[in-house]
Amino acid sequence: MKKLCVNICRFILAVTFILSGFVKAVDPLGTQYKINDYLEAMHLGGLLPGWATLAASVFQAGLEFCLGIFLLFAIQRRLTSRLILLIMLVMTPLTLWLAIANPITDCGCFGDAVVLTNWQTFWKNIVLLACAVVVALWPKEMFRFVSESNQWIVINYSALFILAISAWSLYYLPTFDFRPYHVGTNLRQQWQRTMDGEDLPYADFFIEQNSDGEDITEAVLADTSYVFLLVSPHLEQADDSHLDLINQLYEYATDHDYAFYCLTASTEENITNWRNLTGAEYPFCQTDDITLKTIIRSNPGMVLLKDGTIIRKWSHNDLPAIDDAAATLPLEQQPFGQLPDDSVARKITLLLLWFVLPLALLSLADRTWMWTKWLRRKSRNAPKAQAAPDTQEAH
Repeated sequence: MKKLCVNICRFILAVTFILSGFVKAVDPLGTQYKINDYLEAMHLGGLLPGWATLAASVFQAGLEFCLGIFLLFAIQRRLTSRLILLIMLVMTPLTLWLAIANPITDCGCFGDAVVLTNWQTFWKNIVLLACAVVVALWPKEMFRFVSESNQWIVINYSALFILAISAWSLYYLPTFDFRPYHVGTNLRQQWQRTMDGEDLPYADFFIEQNSDGEDITEAVLADTSYVFLLVSPHLEQADDSHLDLINQLYEYATDHDYAFYCLTASTEENITNWRNLTGAEYPFCQTDDITLKTIIRSNPGMVLLKDGTIIRKWSHNDLPAIDDAAATLPLEQQPFGQLPDDSVARKITLLLLWFVLPLALLSLADRTWMWTKWLRRKSRNAPKAQAAPDTQEAH
């Protein structure tokens, strides 16, 4: 019963840490924003530079994911179980404070994939803490999936995999988009529902023209044609290394009578500086900066709407380039004018092929090798066991 209890607790902790680490890794900027929220709640906002909180975001995601994998495979059982117990001893009182003081509404434990209230998070951590105590008391009761001699493969592969996921999501966009503004969302339909009094995240979505303050949200979402939205929460912090592609897309939109707006929360002074720097001729609109950070994890980023539906989203590192031949074609005839075919099912399949399948094959090969090794040792010991009685009878 003790072995069963330990391994049940082990699997609960492993799955939780793997899920928590993975959803943070696919959205490092979102995790960074949450770290900043924690610092603000503790009156430590501005203490750390942006690169430090981003590094902490990537490290936290990688640590949680790897500890979950190590616990699942029973790698370094004593050290892994103690580290997880230490983390839970820190996080449980912290989430109790969050539940009582309520400085932020969501702890961000599972990113935007699973949103828990602060009290739900606290009780979840109570269960995890109890599991961590059990596992830390009897780490040797956890059975292994791979032998000690092959554990280094799982360690290195897991660390490289999760770092690659974070790097990809930072350079491009999150591999899985759990936010309410994912590709395929009908913004017009969702935004109109907030007129019915529903508590939806789209209630804070608005677009006001910077020139006269006119609210053009409904007009933009009701446009049955294509609309380009250049999204930059703060222009003074925006990456300006791909200005030529942004201007090229604006010229393309102008030639084909597609609307093009820059959505920002920057001041008029910073907008003027951006215009002077880039030669931008497109109109600027005011939008809530938190909403803009939720829409796309890139500064700047590009969103393409059609009939109020999000068709495409691009990081500033992955903007579509339009050559002279393609410039004459409307978006209906452009590949990036259609919904992408990278469905969630396809992404999960790729994840299984690139991470789960190799580790499963490694475990199978390792167990087979250990079994054959045991059979060989048993066969060698068998003649000795038979010879021993014969020797005794001779004496």
